[in-house]
Amino acid sequence: MVLKTFGWSFAVTALGLVAAFLFGGWTAFGIVAILSILEISLSFDNAVVNAGILKKMNAFWQKIFLTIGILIAVFGMRLVFPVVIVAISAQLGPIEAVDLALSDKDRYQELVTDAHPAIAAFGGMFLLMIFLDFIFEDREIKWLAWLERPLAKLGKVDMLSVCIALIILLISAMTFATHAHQHGGAHVDKAETVLLAGIAGLVTYMIVGGLSGYFEDKLEEEEEHEHEEEEKAAREGKPKSAVALAGKAAFFMFLYLEVLDASFSFDGVIGAFAITNDIVLMALGLGIGAMYVRSLTVYLVRQGTLDDYVYLEHGAHYAIGALALILLVTIQYEINEIITGLIGVVLIGASFWSSVRRNKRIAAAEAQAGGKTEVSSGV
Repeated sequence: MVLKTFGWSFAVTALGLVAAFLFGGWTAFGIVAILSILEISLSFDNAVVNAGILKKMNAFWQKIFLTIGILIAVFGMRLVFPVVIVAISAQLGPIEAVDLALSDKDRYQELVTDAHPAIAAFGGMFLLMIFLDFIFEDREIKWLAWLERPLAKLGKVDMLSVCIALIILLISAMTFATHAHQHGGAHVDKAETVLLAGIAGLVTYMIVGGLSGYFEDKLEEEEEHEHEEEEKAAREGKPKSAVALAGKAAFFMFLYLEVLDASFSFDGVIGAFAITNDIVLMALGLGIGAMYVRSLTVYLVRQGTLDDYVYLEHGAHYAIGALALILLVTIQYEINEIITGLIGVVLIGASFWSSVRRNKRIAAAEAQAGGKTEVSSGV
């Protein structure tokens, strides 16, 4: 099972490390290994959230996510995305941007750093909306009940998550503008960039999330009436439309997953510049890490881990909330990637431990109830 799920990841790791060694010797080998670990540690919460969405898809779409999805994740976000950032921010053509990335690495890193406020605002807002929509929803299973119960009541207010997200975006933009103005106002226009990028992130979330939610609801309705439709189709000799609808639902969920992955990968791509500004090594290291995140997602789905450890999804969403705020804070202040990674790991670790304790309590209660039944039947 492990080999089947992680086989491609192991193969890509071996190829990536060999390519790194051939490209730049043992130094490059070490950098790629570190980048791979960085990507996996920063993206564990991504895998847990992805698994929650992916388990609603059939085997065909899970395979699409692992094949076409990984191409988008590795080549799109980890290789093309940093070049596109530079091309847009420096107003260069794509070929010039690639040439700059390979020939003048310091200038390339400088341009990516200049584009960071826009990246952080877009990614931060998208992830913040995921977190807010999660905590304002009334759930049967609650991890931190003292916090989640009142928040679920507040969540009954329409558009509350959008209002809170916009307030946080305004505060971020105003803080950044003040900070820039105090330092001579050279980058005061970045406040406008932060606002525009943040709103773009919010709009992207609402469009993609809204469409995937709409088709998911349609799919659930279709499943409820499945038996009736089968009988009707058999009587009339017509094919039912459930397959086409399931395809649409899965397609928009797939699209949502890809945008989600893109937002998650912002911190990995930006964090990678703290280790190297060589685009080849960056693509190799982050690509290997992305493969493991994909494999881990599928593993969680097939093992039913989210059903067994019910608080894992909560922990992952709290990690998303923390990451969203960290991204927005990095518009003005630098935060070490180790801190970013550790916060996610600690929150997911805590939710896993709480799930284990819950399972033990349930097992003990069932054993006790079983013992009582045996005694009463013996009497």
